[in-house]
Order: sequence, then C-alpha cells, then structure tokens
Amino acid sequence: MRKIIIVGGGSAGWMTAATLIKTFPDCHVSLIESPNISTVGVGESTIGRIRNWIEYLDIDEKSFMQATDASFKLSIKFTDFYKKGEAFHYPFGKPHLYDCKNGINDWWVMKSLYPKTPQTDYADSYYANMGFINQNTFSNKPIPELDWDPKHYIAYHFDATKFAKYLKDTYCLPRGVVHIKEDIKTIEQNEDGITSLNNTHSADLYIDCTGFKGLLIDKTLKEPFESYSDMLPNDSAWATRIPYKNKDTELVPYTNCTAIENGWVWNIPLWSRIGTGYVYSSKFVDDNTALEQFKKHLNVKDGDFKKIKMSKIGIHKRLWVKNVVAIGLSAGFIEPLESNGLFTVHEFLMKLLRNLQRSEVSQWDRDNFTFQCKRTFRPFAEFVALHYALSHRSDTEYWKHMNKKQWCENLITLKPPSIHGFQLAANDRDIRYTFESEGGLSCIAAGMHWGPTDLPTLMYENVDSNTEAWKQNWSQAFLNLDSKKLAFKALTKDFPSLKNYLQDNIHDSK
Repeated sequence: MRKIIIVGGGSAGWMTAATLIKTFPDCHVSLIESPNISTVGVGESTIGRIRNWIEYLDIDEKSFMQATDASFKLSIKFTDFYKKGEAFHYPFGKPHLYDCKNGINDWWVMKSLYPKTPQTDYADSYYANMGFINQNTFSNKPIPELDWDPKHYIAYHFDATKFAKYLKDTYCLPRGVVHIKEDIKTIEQNEDGITSLNNTHSADLYIDCTGFKGLLIDKTLKEPFESYSDMLPNDSAWATRIPYKNKDTELVPYTNCTAIENGWVWNIPLWSRIGTGYVYSSKFVDDNTALEQFKKHLNVKDGDFKKIKMSKIGIHKRLWVKNVVAIGLSAGFIEPLESNGLFTVHEFLMKLLRNLQRSEVSQWDRDNFTFQCKRTFRPFAEFVALHYALSHRSDTEYWKHMNKKQWCENLITLKPPSIHGFQLAANDRDIRYTFESEGGLSCIAAGMHWGPTDLPTLMYENVDSNTEAWKQNWSQAFLNLDSKKLAFKALTKDFPSLKNYLQDNIHDSK
C-alpha cells in the first residue's frame, strides 16, 4: 500500500487520514472531498476508547480540547426509558469489585432482598465516576485510593465540525496528507476494483468516507446492504444548538438521553454551548410534528434546527470489497443512543491497521476485516435495541410498538446465532444468573429492573426460603456497597466543579 486515497472529509475522513499517516508515514495519503457538499456535523459525544485513539496518535489533549470546544464525559444518563420519572447512569470504566462477596451480584442480591433499593444505586455502588457526577466535580489525575485512572474512565464532548478541521490543519496536512477539493465526476474501474477517479487520481487502496451516500462501496461497487431497520426503527433526527442558562449547573460530565413521545433527545454539554437533538421514527410521527415535540421538550419556540435523515440503518455485507474499504457512515450506521458514531470510526480503523500489517493483502485479509468490524457492530446494535426491548413504556403508539415487538426470534427457536447480543444477555441471565461485570449490560439491566437473579430464584436454587437468613449472611456485603459509595463521595468532593476545572486548565478562562 504505497498510495491511499480517502474520498470524503468530515470526522470519518480526517480521522482516517490521521490514523493512516501516523501508522504509515512513508505512504502517500490523499483526501479528496467535494467543495459543495457539507458534512453531517453531529456526533459530538464519544465513549471511552476515543482516548486510546487520541493517545495512539500522540495528540496533545489540551490543544485538541481548546480547538474543539471540548468538555469531559464520564457517563451516559438515560432518563424516562424504563418508565417516565426514572433515570439511571452507564458510567465508563470498570466497576469496583473490591470487598465484594460475589462481584456485581452483591447488588443484585441486595435488590432482591430489598426491592425498594433505587435502580440508581447500582452505578453509585460500583463506579467511582458517580462520585464526580453526583457532586459535579472533576479531576483529570489518577486517584490511587479509588483505583481510578482517567485514561480508562473518561471520554469527551466536542464540536464534530471543529474536530475534523483540527485534525486536518493541525495533524494531517503538516504530516504530508494531500488535500484535494474536487467533485468526483467519473470513477474508472476494472475487475480488481477502482483504477482512478476523474481519470486523474489513482491509488492502491481507496477509503470510502462519503457518508450515507456510499459513493464507492455502494454506488460504484454495488455492495449489498444489510438493514437493521426491523430492529432499530428510528430513522430521522432534528438537531440544534442552545446556549447555557446556568453554566455552573448545566455543564455536567455526562450525555443525557431522554425518551419522549416517538424517540429520544440527546443533550451534550460542550464548553461554550449545548448540542441537542431528537432522534425519532418517521413511521410514527411526521417531521413537523416531531419538530414541535422537540421544541416543547426544549421549551423554546424558535431556533436554528437542522433536519437529518438517517437513510440507512444497518451495515454493508462486506466492508472491504476489492480495493475499497468503507469507514464511517458509508460502512454502516445505528442510531447514536450509545455514542457509537465516532466509536465505530476509530475501532474500524484500528481493525484496518491490523489487516494491513502484512506485505500484501489477500481476500482472507479483506474478509477478516469485515468479520472483525461486524463482530463489533452487530452486538452494539443489539445492545442499543435492548434500551427499547427492556422498556415498559406504553404511553404512545411508538412505545406500545416497542413494548409488543418480538426482538429476537432466536430466543424462541434456539437457533445458534454467529454473534451473540440479545441471546447472550438472555443466556447469562438464565444460566449464569449474572452479567459480565464490564460493559454496559449490567448498568442498563439495573436501570431497566431486569436483574440476573431475584428472590424466588435465590430461594429455589439454594433450597432456602429463609429471607432473614439471607439478609444476615449478606449483611456485610451490603455494608461494603454502602462503604464504597461513601468512599466515592468523600474522595471526589473536594475537587473543582467541571466548569471551573475546564476554565482553569483547558480553556484558559475563555
């Protein structure tokens, strides 16, 4: 791979260029983008592994955050998903399992024995991040007493458009990436793939970053698309930006996702303003009504609202076809309920690097890239769908549909899927009576009251119906959970607020 051409800019294009020029500094990397097509410009919320990618590229965190209006993110909050009036967090990082009798099941046993334990208590009991979140404080330094390292517990909120520009101007162009502003009018190809663009630009490898259009992978190579719309019906969004009313209280270290009539609203606090949008299903509400619902939720009458059509929900059958690789929206898309947009970009890119380490590329390498990406993508899509599958809302036709929908036929037929998502969750709950401690399933399950164990099961499986004996035997474990919460609170309370930290350490009082 001596010469690579990336088609399309935006976050996906410039992240691709940065990753390739970092890894292959002697390779000729070009990026071609149309001067007449704007990018989507959303995707402002990230999840934990973005920091791995930032560090891999040796990007200076402060300069990147200053340039992109960035703030820090410790969690995702889900409001009104299970029922109206209930909320829960999915914090980043590993749960703290020290002093636990039986891992995360300590809490589930407690919940079984004391049903009135609020679902918010799960995250509060296991995640040090909640100490910061509940007090709106922040630190970017390790706290040994909590076994807390910000490298593994922090992500970012930032302006996606400014992020792409920062990568282009500060990282890619100085390292030799060639930027070409030009419309692609002709694409020449033979049996081995694309030979040139506009009869001028040729490469060994072409990266399609043209978004939903899929100019190379879809329009040119006609690669079939596997739709997930039966599982994830949301296909539209309204987006806007709003100013802070009270920055001290509204600049929080988490993304808030609030379920409303026909979908959900994201709230992403950046340094200087808030990004917000309404993801909904056009099968249940028209665009104008959705906009009115969004305005009502925001309590505003006017504003600059941008309509986004999520034209393809799913993923292409193959992501590396001949000499074309799809990255970003051109590869696949699922709604951003778990901030997956930029996540799939850097994860797919790192998988591409793994398959470019040999001197040549074979069909096995291409297919292995597809396998690795889809093995990440499909379970993520099913994880997002679980936020609806576990909901008990039925106040609108949209939520009634979600409540009655059959989500996974394999739960009934017992046909083994090649990739486990829904079925793995059901299997762990039924056979293992626990969930993996890492990852979001345990947090979502706690918030949705879908425990891996319960009091009747505990009594039945252990041939013990003496509830008081259970409470006595587990009393120390429950006290340890309370002790952790108190430690999280005590060791995070004296740090500055997120706003003050950013003002003093990142944005220099701007």
